[in-house]
Amino acid sequence: MSEVPGSAAVDQVREALKLVIDPELGYNIVDLGLIYDVAVKDGREAIITMTTTTRGCPATDYLRMGARDAAFSIEGIDEAEIILTYNPPWVPRMMSAQAKAHFRIRDE
Repeated sequence: MSEVPGSAAVDQVREALKLVIDPELGYNIVDLGLIYDVAVKDGREAIITMTTTTRGCPATDYLRMGARDAAFSIEGIDEAEIILTYNPPWVPRMMSAQAKAHFRIRDE
């Protein structure tokens, strides 16, 4: 049985991911738009699909480990799969309104 998006476990993992700060940009990976999907399988395995701002980003391992550790911080989560993808490629419009305001990026 899998948890559907919007479930308590998925929401908890997503909230924990907000504590992971991109070291180059100084902002959390959720509001930067780097988290593409969060799922929780059988109430114990977090599956996080994410990207980085660029291919070859020097912070890739740091961000993946941060995402994994954030998932493990949620009670009951004892497995975490971090899937790194570049499809679709990240673009600034993926940021939350708060992140765009912080970086003074105007919506198109």
